[in-house]
Amino acid sequence: MDSDDLNTERIVTVFGGTGFLGRRIVKRLLERGFTVRAASRHPARVGKVFSATATMPEAVEADVLDVSSVGSAIAGSQAIVNAVSLYVEQGTQTFERVHVNAAADLAAASRGGGGDRFIQISGIGSDPQSDSNYIGARGRGEEAVASAFPGAIIVPAVMTGPDDVFLTTIVRLIRLLPVYPLFGDGGTRLQPVYVGDVAEAVSRLIDGRNHKGSSIFEFGGPRIYTYKELLREIARQLDTHIRLMPVPFAAWDALAGVSELLPAAPITRNQVDLMRHDNVAATDAPGLKELDIEPRGIEEVIRLMERRA
Repeated sequence: MDSDDLNTERIVTVFGGTGFLGRRIVKRLLERGFTVRAASRHPARVGKVFSATATMPEAVEADVLDVSSVGSAIAGSQAIVNAVSLYVEQGTQTFERVHVNAAADLAAASRGGGGDRFIQISGIGSDPQSDSNYIGARGRGEEAVASAFPGAIIVPAVMTGPDDVFLTTIVRLIRLLPVYPLFGDGGTRLQPVYVGDVAEAVSRLIDGRNHKGSSIFEFGGPRIYTYKELLREIARQLDTHIRLMPVPFAAWDALAGVSELLPAAPITRNQVDLMRHDNVAATDAPGLKELDIEPRGIEEVIRLMERRA
């Protein structure tokens, strides 16, 4: 690798760069003139994911679970983004391994490699003391990253988009089911944020918009809903009627336990755990407003989904 390759001024490496959020971060950074490396275990996907973009990112093979593979990916990078996520544990891919150990290893390697910025994507409501394996691992991962890379920026968010799993599933089931089952009584509070707004926010943070030097940004959409209110709003946007039925969390736990035995689990126990707790951005943490971004509402995301379909 020659000296030109080690110009740290405009190089950003995005781990999980072909994923739901990661690919949008890559696109925003390319539009801002950065040289972007999309790091993935499957670099062949990069060409397919970004085939329609004006500028292609560099495809780099790297696995956050193997710290020895990340060195060349981050060499010379001004900033590193960890957008890798895991929702179902499989074999050695556990929440602790991915969200805690691997995140800390990547942050430490990034600091040792001379990176100026490290951004860790997390989830709102993460809590290191939680009884939930997923929520607890997310919280411990935030702590581990902050320790390994002082000054790292933690970005919790609950994201939605026209190609997500959460909203697209709700839309499909509202159209299909005569009665829609609620998680509990449907009172859990949610603040879904459009994934494109989060990607733009991350690109601005990398581009030096963090004027106050904050170490955490929580991104939420323009409105807080209870789960019941969210379902009714989605049905209204779809111009359809919805009947709601409360379902105890114990029943969801049992269903999710069986579901996780399937090759592609439609629902997991960690998703049920997430719906037990409010997922709302903290009012005392900076968010989209501080980055001059006007968040798009759920109605616009549904319009994007309908246009995509």
